Amino acid sequence: MNQAIVAAIADEMRTDPTVVMFGEDVAAAGGPFKTSVGLLEEFGPMRVRDTPISEMAFTGAGVGSAAMGLRPIVEIMFMEFLGVALDQLVTQAAKLHYLSRGALSVPLTVRASVGPGTGFACQHSQTLENWVTSTPGLVVVSPSGPQTAYGLLRSAIQHQDPVIVLEPRAYYGVRGEVHTGPDAMIPLGRAQIARPGTAATVVCLGRTTAVALQAADRLAEIGYDIEIIDLLTLVPWDVAAVAQSVRRTGRLVVVEDAPLTGGWGGDIVSRIVTEEFGALVAAPFRICTPDVPVPYGKDLEKRFAPQPDEVGRQIRSYLETGEVPAHWWTREGGMTA
Repeated sequence: MNQAIVAAIADEMRTDPTVVMFGEDVAAAGGPFKTSVGLLEEFGPMRVRDTPISEMAFTGAGVGSAAMGLRPIVEIMFMEFLGVALDQLVTQAAKLHYLSRGALSVPLTVRASVGPGTGFACQHSQTLENWVTSTPGLVVVSPSGPQTAYGLLRSAIQHQDPVIVLEPRAYYGVRGEVHTGPDAMIPLGRAQIARPGTAATVVCLGRTTAVALQAADRLAEIGYDIEIIDLLTLVPWDVAAVAQSVRRTGRLVVVEDAPLTGGWGGDIVSRIVTEEFGALVAAPFRICTPDVPVPYGKDLEKRFAPQPDEVGRQIRSYLETGEVPAHWWTREGGMTA
């Protein structure tokens, strides 16, 4: 997936001379996760720039240069580091088009690595989508593998508004065939059906798409046909695609790497219950993480985040009983949150 990201950036830089890139170690070192290898050599230090360790400064430089006609890509090494630059993103970038009555656009792409699965512990393993999903003016996307990373990133760079690309860190090394070129671009705001099915609609994002697909394959062996929707764009999410699927299946499950409280799945469930209540034959529910920091220990981290066995167990229970299963931490440890 990291090579697909390099390919997407390079294709956009070759096509559009206004595309530039800022970030820590993105130039000489090729990126901390090797997502910019070779870009400095091809495009030079004026367009691919290493920055000081100051997210506020270089995110601000991205906002200003975008407003003045460039198409900057800003790389945030870990999503948590965006915290010191949120003002530039949510108060400035997201608002300039509105405050200028449309005179200014901010075609800024902010990439950040996110999520558990690589042992980076509680301060470097969060997804933190809720930092950006509640800010009007921002588009938020998250790829699920090499092909979607390429297609979404090219669309993000060409978009006229700020786009946040949340890249599942655990998948940088995932391999897959990638088709490149304009035809491989993925429209923002449109979900994909990763696996068709009729028994239940399972909505996923980023890392959890592959997790749910593995669970669905195992459930298929015992006769349960699960539909997997890869959301891809979180803001604005594809309401029509999810609603159409729920009308076919009558059931909704959301699998997310976010905590129970404030997780993005709550919005999916709320919207579908409000607009498609008559189509539901069972209560929707979410498979997510508990409201605790991401643990460092490998076994604990693996238990913390949704895994195929647990996702499959909960969906099977849901289909067989018609009732929402207990969260794993309630079932196993008696925790209530």
